[in-house]
Amino acid sequence: MPRYNAPFEIHVHGDIPLRAGVSYEQLQEALKPLWKYAGAKTLAAAAHSSYEDEPGIEFDAKEKLLRMCWTVRGDEDFREALDEMCMSLNELAQTGAAIEISFYDADFDEEEETAGAEARDDFLMLFVGPDPAAIMQVQRDLLVEDVVHTMERHFEGAELGGVVAEIDKLFSRRFDSLVNSLDVGRRPRGPGAGSGGAGHGGGRRPRHLH
Repeated sequence: MPRYNAPFEIHVHGDIPLRAGVSYEQLQEALKPLWKYAGAKTLAAAAHSSYEDEPGIEFDAKEKLLRMCWTVRGDEDFREALDEMCMSLNELAQTGAAIEISFYDADFDEEEETAGAEARDDFLMLFVGPDPAAIMQVQRDLLVEDVVHTMERHFEGAELGGVVAEIDKLFSRRFDSLVNSLDVGRRPRGPGAGSGGAGHGGGRRPRHLH
């Protein structure tokens, strides 16, 4: 049922490129944690946002894209629905993508602000993708964008190649650590097979863009 007295207005925002052949039915199942949380019986029934000027949840079959600009009333337990949704979207995503989640304190008013109180607003960024490399790639790209945007106030863009290269090194080490952790304890696949190598399912290394 609708959560009219919920303490937060929660905004979900992101575009997720989908694999070829993904159907509306698959998407409805993947997004079930969201529309059930909203008290609906189908995705279509919950797709409209709480605000008329927001497009809500849209499936662009031609562009193979899931677009979300959707607000719902909720509480902290909405984070559990988000975790379930991300796990399901990983199976449908073509590339890595970011989803921005904003929690706005619906009970906070101007009088409280004047008195020096702080709203309980919160913000988090979630990532989905077909494998760890795709997720790390979009994390890397967003970090580079943020760092370059900040440093361009003081330096020319051409001077920041070394900074980008260091960010790439950090993500390469993180990816290598992930590969090694997945390989630990893996049984050899045949006579003479070693335990090393990058043979796990997510073995594609994120590309380095200098």
